[in-house]
Amino acid sequence: MPPAPLIAYKQVTKTFDGGRVVAVADVSLEVAEGEFLAIVGGSGSGKTTLLRLANRLIETDGGTITVEGEDVGRADPIRLRRRIGYVFQSGALFPHMSVAENVGVTPKLLGWPAAEISARVDELLDLVRLDRAAYRDRLPHELSGGQRQRVGVARALTAKPRIVLMDEPFGALDPLTRDALGDDYRELHRKLGLTTVMITHDMTEAILLADRIAVMHGGKLLAQGTPRELAASGDVYVGELLRTPRRQAERLSDALPRDGAA
Repeated sequence: MPPAPLIAYKQVTKTFDGGRVVAVADVSLEVAEGEFLAIVGGSGSGKTTLLRLANRLIETDGGTITVEGEDVGRADPIRLRRRIGYVFQSGALFPHMSVAENVGVTPKLLGWPAAEISARVDELLDLVRLDRAAYRDRLPHELSGGQRQRVGVARALTAKPRIVLMDEPFGALDPLTRDALGDDYRELHRKLGLTTVMITHDMTEAILLADRIAVMHGGKLLAQGTPRELAASGDVYVGELLRTPRRQAERLSDALPRDGAA
């Protein structure tokens, strides 16, 4: 018998504006322990709403969501959020707090001893490749976008969650930083045995980082699976998303000089 999923959505629905806007429509989706799932879709597809329902940043209108076997609708939302890491697009750091204070905020709320928090902060700054001597006491405005996002990842991991939710975590970064940070996070996911759900509008990023991809459009889950499995979906929108990375690769191949060219 296969193990129970770590996160499970069952016929989940969410509407806004008095029911006139359907953000998520009857979505069922499971995330296995240790899996890296990317949820892909355009603006207004419902992907971010789906993510935020898992830790009750917003509430469902119908259906059930379980996290580690617990119905989130019956869970204390504060305790639920403290055991799930969450990475925002912009890092969303507290501007008046130092890097160390930002990273240590959740353990402090959980009542960890100060020495334990300090050691965990140092451990995580090492993990996300930020020199602790150089960055520990800096304020967010003194950091680059990539550095802020590394701090955001460290903060999400401080309380040793099994699950990390990521909302367009690399979307606002320049291409080189985005590529490096994506690779570094994928290695952290493997090394720490995390279960990760990442929202992105970039199919190339999803293919390169995730084990499996779920495609959202108009509030509906159109398809889910590996890129090879998605290719067999037959859905026009899914097919168009999958063709985009290939078209980009072909255009880059035509535009760039061949190996050995000046």
